[in-house]
Amino acid sequence: MNSPVRSFKSVGGVPLFIQKGHGSHIWDVDGNEFIDYVGSWGPLVLGHAHQDVVNALGLAMENGLSFGAPTEGEIELARMVVEAFPSIDMVRLVSSGTEATMSAIRVARAFTGRDKIIKFAGCYHGHTDGLLVEAGSGGATYSIPNSAGVPASYAQETLVADYNDVSSVEKLFEAHPGDVAAVILEPVAGNMGVVLPSDGFLAGLRELTRNQAALLIFDEVITGFRVAYGGAQTLYDISPDLTCLGKIIGGGLPVGAYGGRKEIMEVVAPLGPMYQAGTLSGNPLAVTAGITTLNILSKPGTYDRLEGMASRFTEALSSAAKAAKVPLTINRVGSLMTAFFANGPVNGWADVANTNKDRYSTFFHHMLEGGVYLAPSAFEAAFVSTAHTHEDIDRTVAVAESAFGKL
Repeated sequence: MNSPVRSFKSVGGVPLFIQKGHGSHIWDVDGNEFIDYVGSWGPLVLGHAHQDVVNALGLAMENGLSFGAPTEGEIELARMVVEAFPSIDMVRLVSSGTEATMSAIRVARAFTGRDKIIKFAGCYHGHTDGLLVEAGSGGATYSIPNSAGVPASYAQETLVADYNDVSSVEKLFEAHPGDVAAVILEPVAGNMGVVLPSDGFLAGLRELTRNQAALLIFDEVITGFRVAYGGAQTLYDISPDLTCLGKIIGGGLPVGAYGGRKEIMEVVAPLGPMYQAGTLSGNPLAVTAGITTLNILSKPGTYDRLEGMASRFTEALSSAAKAAKVPLTINRVGSLMTAFFANGPVNGWADVANTNKDRYSTFFHHMLEGGVYLAPSAFEAAFVSTAHTHEDIDRTVAVAESAFGKL
């Protein structure tokens, strides 16, 4: 496996090897067809092999695959990002979400002259050393709070707060006065499963960081262009100092970006002393797929369709679980959602950790046998795309009804 969650270790069984995808469906190498709610972990908001994206890539490939020099496509994608996110004045393209968060933290340290970072338990920001402390995603799946190979001295620069608890952040600022460069979080958590911000949480962080002269970094690698065209910060009307993006802005190809206020981003080389570089940053194929995807997403009604399809899905799934007397809590914002096997609300990592993971594993395999592909981990999200149809949703709910009856 080239990424741990793909291994099915947390749910058991043999992982699927995928041969092709089209629209909302995928086929494995044995010819089995599945309705796909993983969508390459979020970027395929238009579904698999969208014809406009495929056509654009075909034309781009005729001109070459990579140059290590500026191209017009990089500027066009950057312009689209800046126009979509009012908090971003300048943006730098990279090749992954991990690169984006790593670089944003380096910028924050360079700009503030401070070393410590506050993150939240259960939030995953890629596999950079300083952020693999009480992380979500694969680390949560395998109960690895700190990755081997991360120096303890480096991990000590990362402070961990509780998601949806501003007071836990205040205490860390009080314990480390003048030392905190930034607070980084997923404004809608997606890597411990979907956890929504409580009322006042994001606004409280914005005020607190401003008062402490620290930066607020939104990791919108998952939520950017997913929960709204301008991401979660537009949805909740909060302006962070720095934003990290990925997934959708590459249309299914490897890409990432970080950006923010002009005076902050001007510390990045070649304008400033903070060094970050990448041969494949702004790769012409990735930016072509991203531009094509964003152009389609910007059309009127696109997000209304996503909202309608996702709402239909979660409402029907909740009703089916209730009818079967199966405790189920579904957290959703836009086309991003997670179904937790839990009796009560799921508002943070402590709640997530107490959900019934064994029941999820059983449910996962029943759904797989019925032709529905969900994330092979209880700590991940499901994604609805514009390619999903009412028939897909109805078929998925029918399989879920059968699965609930067997739990």
